[in-house]
Amino acid sequence: MAISVFDMQALQHNWSTDETRAIFEETSRVAKWMEVEAALARAQAELGIIPQEAADDIVAHCKAETIDIPKMAAETRRVKHALVPALKQLQAACSAENGQWVHYGATTQDVIDTGMVLQIRDAHALFLRDIKAVGRELARLAREHRDTIMAGRTHGVLALPITFGHKCAIWLDELSRHHARLKECEPRLFVGELVGAVGTQASLGPKARQVEEGVMRILGLGVPDISWAPARDRFAEYAGILNLIGGTIGKIGNELFNMQRNEFAEVEEGFTEGKLGSSTMPHKRNPVFAENLPCIARGLRASANMMSEAMIAEHERDGISWKTEWKAMPECCLIAGALLFQCAGLLRGLRVDKAAMMANLDRMRGYLLSERVMLELGEKVGKQNAHEWIYEASMHGIENRLDFAEAMRRHPEISRVSNDADITRMTDPSGYLGEAGASVDRVLARSAAWLGE
Repeated sequence: MAISVFDMQALQHNWSTDETRAIFEETSRVAKWMEVEAALARAQAELGIIPQEAADDIVAHCKAETIDIPKMAAETRRVKHALVPALKQLQAACSAENGQWVHYGATTQDVIDTGMVLQIRDAHALFLRDIKAVGRELARLAREHRDTIMAGRTHGVLALPITFGHKCAIWLDELSRHHARLKECEPRLFVGELVGAVGTQASLGPKARQVEEGVMRILGLGVPDISWAPARDRFAEYAGILNLIGGTIGKIGNELFNMQRNEFAEVEEGFTEGKLGSSTMPHKRNPVFAENLPCIARGLRASANMMSEAMIAEHERDGISWKTEWKAMPECCLIAGALLFQCAGLLRGLRVDKAAMMANLDRMRGYLLSERVMLELGEKVGKQNAHEWIYEASMHGIENRLDFAEAMRRHPEISRVSNDADITRMTDPSGYLGEAGASVDRVLARSAAWLGE
């Protein structure tokens, strides 16, 4: 029975991807536990702590298919323990004697935490792949539209000319920092633990450190200096990085959502055959791909906040904070995966309307260039004088429905120091783009390395 948006067949594609669901579904979770148990048995056998025969038997049965999940779930409800029912089935699958060595010296949190690290590592590989896919699409748009002039907006209204490529390059620049954060956190995040009930490793005997090192070597994880059972900053940091990615992707989606308003119509997301906008208005082409990104990014923020809350642990470990991670961490990863995958698709199919961008730029009838004119005139007559004259010309022009150039021609002081050619040149938006093109070039040049271009 499906209840969550991650499980409903009609909704799960909005909130996750097939690949991320496969990583975090219950069978995969159990499979990671079995990986940890197998590594434990192998490491202990290498050190002569448990018989090699027992280790071989345990490893042979440390597979997800060994565990009857419905039976495990029923027993979990009965005994009120997260791992023991699975361990009982693993023990029963081994010979009576060899089964006695299952989970020898370890504690539940060792296995569940390390298993979660293994799941995150699998998801992390997808995120690195897909953040590059988004980055490549942004690089393409930035390159193609380096000189596509459009109106820049501040406080929601028209401000000064920019280029669409400049907008896309800012997003690409931001995304490059998220890629760096994902790479930089790897040595901190991909660390397992085998520390026992209160973190002292007493149950693991005199070779505890060697056992832990052996387990992590087999799993390909780092070895902690000390227990991190009550120190949840690793997971919280990762959730925070995913939340930052979600903030950027949500912002891109929100911006492209707004740019598709009929009043702007500067871009349009790709239209697919059969796509419907309304059950009552057949003409509608809704920006559903764009609007989904800021929508689900909100869910990511909520789950990332839960991960921060989980940092407040009681004593050496407790379930109050720890168990919230079982919900929040997979959700962070599922939504982050959906955001990256969907954003790449949105950008790949995006249609850019250069004519509409220019038409919107012209809505202000040239007044959008008042800053440029003020600064240029200021070099001749002083900045304050220029500001006063342009203000006067602008207010008169707006009241009388004149374009900016005509309003300046009618102002006696401005027309005295500027001829018609000067006014035409100063009100050409293509001449007031500053370092927009050079900035785009710098971002593209630097991004080539991490994008693999």
